[in-house]
Amino acid sequence: IIFVLLIELKLGKKLSEGKTKEIYELPDCQGLVLVQSKDQITAGNAARKDQMEGKAAISNKTTSCVFKLLQESGIKTAFIRQHSDTAFVAAHCEMIPIEWVCRRIATGSFLKRCPGVKEGYRFTPLKVETFFKDDANNDPQWSEEQLIEANFCLGGLKIGRCEVDIMTRTTMAIFEILERAWETQDCTLVDMKIEFGVNKMTKEIILADVIDNDSWRLWPSGDRSQQKDKQVYRDLKEVTPEAMQMVKKNFEWVAERVQLLLESKNPGRVVVLMGSTSDIAHGEKIKKACVGYGIRCAVRVTSAHKGPDETMRIKAEYEGDGVPTVFIAVAGRSNGLGPVLAGNTAFPVINCPPVSPDWGAQDIWSSLRMPSGLGCTTVLSPEAAAQFAAQIFGLNNHLVWAKLKASMLNTWVALKVADQKLQDCTLVD
Repeated sequence: IIFVLLIELKLGKKLSEGKTKEIYELPDCQGLVLVQSKDQITAGNAARKDQMEGKAAISNKTTSCVFKLLQESGIKTAFIRQHSDTAFVAAHCEMIPIEWVCRRIATGSFLKRCPGVKEGYRFTPLKVETFFKDDANNDPQWSEEQLIEANFCLGGLKIGRCEVDIMTRTTMAIFEILERAWETQDCTLVDMKIEFGVNKMTKEIILADVIDNDSWRLWPSGDRSQQKDKQVYRDLKEVTPEAMQMVKKNFEWVAERVQLLLESKNPGRVVVLMGSTSDIAHGEKIKKACVGYGIRCAVRVTSAHKGPDETMRIKAEYEGDGVPTVFIAVAGRSNGLGPVLAGNTAFPVINCPPVSPDWGAQDIWSSLRMPSGLGCTTVLSPEAAAQFAAQIFGLNNHLVWAKLKASMLNTWVALKVADQKLQDCTLVD
């Protein structure tokens, strides 16, 4: 990846071309391709097709921002970097010929296929559907069983139950991350479609293709009449220059706001207060985990027993600057730090005592047995304490929430893959 950033890209042969993009080989960059967007907009499997000047740049900007958001969250994607206004570099994948559609609100084709369901019906949990990519037959819907029984083998990977489960789970996580992000712009993500591919180098399934304004329905303030996605183009009774200008303005509106999804309006902070310098290793583990969630972390030393006035001064220092803060108290033996903080601040306090093997069973009670009126919780693992702080911030920070969601997904996928490998070994034996 570093090599790609430093060299001027040399285009090789065209590997494929779709309705809205072209894929080019990069002969000097093994395992990578260039995805070049086109100024074309289509609907109904290209039954309607028009040129829209500037669409390539708008779509590329949207896709690049969305993929950056997902990658920074921890979702595995094919995206490497934006190369130009109209193209980005991606991992070379063999595409799985399935569109994964995820719905929060019933609308569009779902209503035609499911008469009796009213528009606006809310899916909880999310509704996931799969469609086989076959333009000649209008991309027929496939069941999970059809997908498994197709016995696809792509990029050296057989697509079976395990892989289908992983793509289903990943689809839902991606939707929830983007749904939460769009909520910050008072915009409802109604539904979306994505595609996966098998990375030709790593042989793993990753999010591929593009996610742009052709990929979803977006309703500002939850109001369909204000929709900003490609549905506006689909609904045109007549394609006129004025109508196409309106469609383009909608696409530009989305591209401008999608950049804002990479920003957080509610940056938080964790302050680790340690009772002794002997707790530094424990405190640094908390800090490292916090940084992994994108949370700033300060580490201080103070003793509520030996210097309560200084402890209160440090507390006031972080209470007075307007930054949302979670205090994590790291104190072994008799933990006075956490309870004293909890009794004197309205900010959340987490006890994370470095329990020793000698007196840990006795010392822990000073963190568990609190006087009435104190609400601090106790978590023994430094990493888990940081995760709990992240969950607090994630309530109002979509970027932290996204990292938590992606972390949960990746843990689930790792267990799923490990179980599948174990089964494969058992079958071989």
